[in-house]
Amino acid sequence: MRGCRKSPGDGEARRERRKLRSAATMEISLELGNMTRVQEFILLGLSTSPETREVLFAAFLTLYLLTLLENALIVFLVCSHTELHKPMYFFLGNLSCLEMCYVSVTMPSLLAGLWTGPCHVPFPACMTQLFFFIALICTECTLLASMAYDRYVAICRPLHYPLLMRPQVCLGLAGTSWLGGLLVSVAKTTCISSLSYCGPNVLNQFFCDVSPLLNLSCTHVALTELVDFLSAIVIFCGTLLVALASYSAIGVTVLHMPSAAARRKAFSTCTSHLVVVGIFYSAALFIYCRPSRIRSMDLNKVLSVIYTVATPMCNRVVYCLRNREVHAALFRTLRWT
Repeated sequence: MRGCRKSPGDGEARRERRKLRSAATMEISLELGNMTRVQEFILLGLSTSPETREVLFAAFLTLYLLTLLENALIVFLVCSHTELHKPMYFFLGNLSCLEMCYVSVTMPSLLAGLWTGPCHVPFPACMTQLFFFIALICTECTLLASMAYDRYVAICRPLHYPLLMRPQVCLGLAGTSWLGGLLVSVAKTTCISSLSYCGPNVLNQFFCDVSPLLNLSCTHVALTELVDFLSAIVIFCGTLLVALASYSAIGVTVLHMPSAAARRKAFSTCTSHLVVVGIFYSAALFIYCRPSRIRSMDLNKVLSVIYTVATPMCNRVVYCLRNREVHAALFRTLRWT
């Protein structure tokens, strides 16, 4: 019986062998994980037909250059003409700077896909594009809400306008918009980049967007979808409520104005911004206020084109067509030239 007893050395040897086997198993699993982890994504873009791609490339390149030109012109006019140094044009200048960055984040990959076909994007580049896209779209939401508040103060509380919209307040609103967009983007991009992507790696989109990336993840995405949903509620729905509340108060005030001329003048200062807000939020809220994965990716791409390409180009046209101060500043600049 004594000969069958196990010595302490045998137990220690068995424990050492178990440790070695577990370490080897962990190394093998890590190697397999590194082998299967997606290193790049393939963006399918808008069209697979070569003839269609050539036409779309020319069209979107023209739209891209026009958008940059329009927004750069607005920034130049706002900075160079003292009569445009007002809160409304300050926010318009910020929005123009933002949209030059905004289209420059998404349009290069769209154009590259139309020129060469499906575009291969490394994982770090995809996450970088996603970070800037989220930051800019969140900043735009907050800037649009700030512009709606500016119109509310100008129409509903005109006597307090110089105090409520003094330069310090305008700088604070703009700075909060940019900083808030960056913070939200850090949280969302960190969650999405920490997911595992084991394949496939094909994104049915022309840029790295949230929903297509969640569709490709091979791990549980409930926490990431929750963060995405909560940020959509806070940023999109919150700023939309501010805009709706502002314009509801404006509508009540305008309806109580005694003269038709005063009502027309008040409405003329708000209609352009209201049109832009309606187009932007209609497309963006449909996509981003849904925590579940979107099935109709073709519809997703069409809506993405609306708020990443069409809206930035049309914003400047809508804002400036009926603005006499901008017209006067532009004519003086052209005459001086």
